[in-house]
Formats: sequence, structure tokens, C-alpha cells
Amino acid sequence: MQRGLLIAVMILLGLGLVTTCTGFSSYNGLVAGQEDIKAKAAIVDVQYTRRADLIPQLVATVKGAADFEQTTLTELTEARASAGRAQMPANLTSDPEAMQAYYAAQAKVGSALTRFFAVAESYPQLGATNAFRDLQSQIEGTENRIAVAGRDFIEAVQGFNTRRRKFPGVVLAGLFDMAEVPQPEAEPVKRELPVVDFGADG
Repeated sequence: MQRGLLIAVMILLGLGLVTTCTGFSSYNGLVAGQEDIKAKAAIVDVQYTRRADLIPQLVATVKGAADFEQTTLTELTEARASAGRAQMPANLTSDPEAMQAYYAAQAKVGSALTRFFAVAESYPQLGATNAFRDLQSQIEGTENRIAVAGRDFIEAVQGFNTRRRKFPGVVLAGLFDMAEVPQPEAEPVKRELPVVDFGADG
């Protein structure tokens, strides 16, 4: 009788230990997931900021080299200003509207850049401007980095939310107030900017 009781106690202790270890592991995984999301979001923001910093140089170069279409320049400048006012929210779970506004503003900049380079094809005199071509190359590279950073961010959000919905993550998330992170509707994507071919090098 005593031996049977001892075995039962040992089994219960073993189950308790396994449950505790699993709980700690799941909790640590959720915390790591939250930190990964923050890190990935910061990288996305850095790349968008880098793109925004290149736009004034691009506009200045075009103004100095050609009588460029003012509507396109104004659209690009206003899109950049709007994106500057839309900040990546510090708490990604508490303000999903701010996140959507942030991505919508960045998407507007991307669209304005695409139209900008399409219009630039009509100004062959820009081909003599090395600064313009250098800036175009830098922006294309930044668009690639935005796409990679955006994909990594979305994968981090998906990974965290999936872990959070599974057991025991769903229990721990409720206990420790780990809310689901909303996925952006306007996902960062790689934009294929028009290749402005001016012919001979300047």
C-alpha cells in the first residue's frame, strides 16, 4: 500500500516537473518571440528611414538637372512628409491602427517613387547626371532591403502568434498578458522600380 502510494506520488511529482519545464520553455519562447518582433520591426523602420533620407537628395538632383514635372515631385515630397508623421508604434499590440497607418504611408511613398522613376524616362538629360543614377541605385537597393526586412518581420509575427495560440502558450499568454500581434494589411513588398535607361554614360 505504502509502495503504491509512493509510486503515485513520484508519478505526480514527475508530471509536475515535466509540466513546469514545459511551461518555462513555452514562456521563454513567447518572450523571445516578442523580442524578435521588436527587433525585426526596428530593422523595417531603419530601412524606411534610409529611403526617406534619400528622397530629398533625389529631388534636389532632379531640380538641378532638368525642368522636371512638378506634379510628380510634389507628390513624392508630400508622400515622404506623410510617412514621416506616421510612426511605427512602440507597442505593436496596443495600437494596430497606428501600425496600419504607418504601412499605408510607406506604401504611398513606394508608389510615388515608382511613378517618379517612370516619369524620369522622359528626361534623357538626367542621363548625364551621375548623382541621379547613383541615387536610383541606392533607392533600388533600399527597396530590396525593405522587402527582406518586411518579410522577416511578418514571419516573426506569424511565428509568435502561432505559438501563442497553441497549448500551453495560450494559457501563459493569458496569464502574462501577451496579446496577439496584428499583422500589417499593407505588407512591405519589393517594388520593381522602372529601370531608367538613358543610353550613353555621362
